[in-house]
This record gives sequence, structure tokens and C-alpha cells, in this order.
Amino acid sequence: MTGSFTLAYVPGVTPGKWAGVWQERLPETPLTLVQVTVAEAAAKVRSGEADAALLRLPGDREDLHAIPLYTETTVVVFPKDHEFAAADELSLEDLAGQVLWQPLDDPLGWDEVPGQAPVERPETTADAIQVVAAGVGVLVVPQSLARLHHRKDLKYVPLTDAPQSRVALSFPIRDENPELVEHMIGIVRGRSVNSTRGPAPEQAKQAKQKQAPGQQRRRGPAPAQKKQPAKRAKPRRGR
Repeated sequence: MTGSFTLAYVPGVTPGKWAGVWQERLPETPLTLVQVTVAEAAAKVRSGEADAALLRLPGDREDLHAIPLYTETTVVVFPKDHEFAAADELSLEDLAGQVLWQPLDDPLGWDEVPGQAPVERPETTADAIQVVAAGVGVLVVPQSLARLHHRKDLKYVPLTDAPQSRVALSFPIRDENPELVEHMIGIVRGRSVNSTRGPAPEQAKQAKQKQAPGQQRRRGPAPAQKKQPAKRAKPRRGR
């Protein structure tokens, strides 16, 4: 299959395993992976700069389909010498007296942000991590972002009753998706090569073309191939 495919992805999402499957199934179709900011992801797809994007929900979904893939664990990030250091997990109630930083690229859909509101909101999650590392407040993020920005002087534990984000494959809303988008949908959903929607792979097409028309519908050996028991000749009676 000719052409190319550009897949954008936001920080913390790791598209490597899907890229590997793409390379196996479509070795002649280059896949370009482009990391983008949370704010850029949806716009890149709408403008055509990316064919699809791996982003987080909730988020900007105007004129875009979104297929949820998995839900991320939400964690609290804090300094290792913080009062939470001995905890294995925390709840929203535990954050009541804490300054909670909420960056502008926060992917969590809060109904009500717990804790004390800071004077200002950091621009990015990376900026918020720096502030927390300085010993001011805590941060609530999906676990993949805590891993991405891991520091030796910080720790994170699950936040049991917090909102969660979902990673999704997003692509433009159309009456019919392009063939390469259908292939990517099949890959991220874990379909086998034979169950991927859209046109069949070239190998499958060629195999069908090689079959004779009468063989394509036949299952098992044809009746003519079955051996019939030999008939004995009857002796003639003399007159």
C-alpha cells in the first residue's frame, strides 16, 4: 500500500507498540510519529497536518471522532519529604489543606478542584512539576505524566476518588474513513490483520485471485474425490 501516515501524540502517551504493528503490516507505508502539546493535538488533525492523534479525553473534540483506548490512573505528585510520604494512596479529602496546582494543560475534567487554589496557574504540567519540586503544593495528573516528569526528589501515589483521563485515537469526522485511518483503528483496537476493517491486505487479495472460481466456495473434498466401493459383476446363469 502506498502513501504515508502521520500520527500525532501528546506527552505521556507511548505509541511505540502500535507503530511496530504498523511496520509489520504496512512496511511500504511510512508512519511518522509527531509529539505535540495538548493544545495542539486536535488542531493538527483538523488542519490535516496529522492524519490522526493519540490524545486525552475530555478535551477538544469539535469535528473529530474519538475512540477511547484505555483509562489512566490518577496520582498525586509531592516532594519525598512531604507529610504524604508514608501514604500508599490518597483521597480528595486528604488534599483539603493543600495548595493544588492546576496547569493550563490539565487533562482532568474537574467538577470542583479540591484543596487551596494557587495564585496563578502554571502554563504546563512540566512547569507545575518544577514548582512542586521546590516544595510548594502538590499536583494531580495521570500516572503517565508523573512517570514522564519523574524526579528523584518527588513521589507519587494513586488518588482513589479523582477524575480520570482516557487516551483516545482521534480523527476527522467523515462519512467514510480513508483506508489508512481504518488500518490504524484496527491496530489500536487490537484487531488481527484478517479482521481489520476496510479493504483486505494485498496478500489476501492475491491469494483469492489465485483460487479458481469453483474453489472459492467449496469446503472440504468435492464429491467426485470420494472413493466409491467397487461393484462385483454378477455371474451369468446358463440356459
